[in-house]
Amino acid sequence: MSSNTHTNKPVIGITVGDINSIGTELIIKTFADARMLEFCTPVIFASNKTINFYRKLMNENNFNYQSVKEFARLNHKQVNVFNCWEEEVQITPGVLNEVGGKYAARSLAVAIECLKEGHIQGLITAPIHKKNIQGEQFNYTGHTPYLRDAFDAKDVLMFMTADNMRVGLLTEHVPVAEISKYVKKDNILAKLQMMEDSLIKDFGIDSPRIAVLGLNPHAGDDGLIGQEEITEIIPAIKHAKNNGLLCFGPYSADAFFARNMHEQFDGVLAMYHDQGLIPFKSLATGNGINYTAGLPIVRTSPDHGTAFDIAGKNLADHNSFRQAIFTCLDILEKRETYAENTRNPLKKIELASE
Repeated sequence: MSSNTHTNKPVIGITVGDINSIGTELIIKTFADARMLEFCTPVIFASNKTINFYRKLMNENNFNYQSVKEFARLNHKQVNVFNCWEEEVQITPGVLNEVGGKYAARSLAVAIECLKEGHIQGLITAPIHKKNIQGEQFNYTGHTPYLRDAFDAKDVLMFMTADNMRVGLLTEHVPVAEISKYVKKDNILAKLQMMEDSLIKDFGIDSPRIAVLGLNPHAGDDGLIGQEEITEIIPAIKHAKNNGLLCFGPYSADAFFARNMHEQFDGVLAMYHDQGLIPFKSLATGNGINYTAGLPIVRTSPDHGTAFDIAGKNLADHNSFRQAIFTCLDILEKRETYAENTRNPLKKIELASE
């Protein structure tokens, strides 16, 4: 049984990320605004000492919390800190070290267990550093593949979303020299299907239109600049269309974004990280966030990294983090609506006639 039986607000888990980064500062700034508690019951996976360290450093008197060790004692009118460690930890804002990575992994692992047990309904992850989090508990290039394996998902889609655009990635944290070997028809089809499913169930778009970008400059110029468009991307688009997906392309990435064509589509599938994220971070109005599509749970995060250069200086902008919370809540609501609308229609008719 989930832990929010006393309230209709979702219980949302929040990981602190690297404890020497801006993560804890973002969380404190976000929930120093008491209005956030009208929308959800937040549970921060950290330790009292970590939270107190940053609260004192920031001199933030509007942020209050209750410490909890069991979900039966959640306070739905306050921020809850679920203590994942008790030991004294040396926090050094702005310093990249093993301590930051160790406790980022601990926060995430405990939150995942609580998600699996149904104690929390959604997850917002503060930034981790890909290098120092590596270890026995975390041997991945980022949150996305870690979550895929944690929930035994066949595949997931890194889906950057904002008010005016949604960009999914065929490949995520892959060296540029290796990208082309992942640009295969089956991979493209799988990501297109996941994007369509997510747009329908998570974003409430009935017949989503999806644009597919080419891999090479000018989308290959009919084979003059690379063959991947001809051998893999165009066959994938044709196959998807034949199976009812409204997908179009391949488009030359530079012209596509320069002409604001992304505004004509519900989603865009980019072939690699920078092809999708450079225009996304440049053009997204409002605040962009990173969503992991394809999971049984809802996970979002801000669209930026650890920002060690400003950690501990009270300079971090929490707008993207706050937007990640709102997007998580929106998706939870959309999923519920979709489930309600697609339940057995015969049962609905029977109930209506009783």
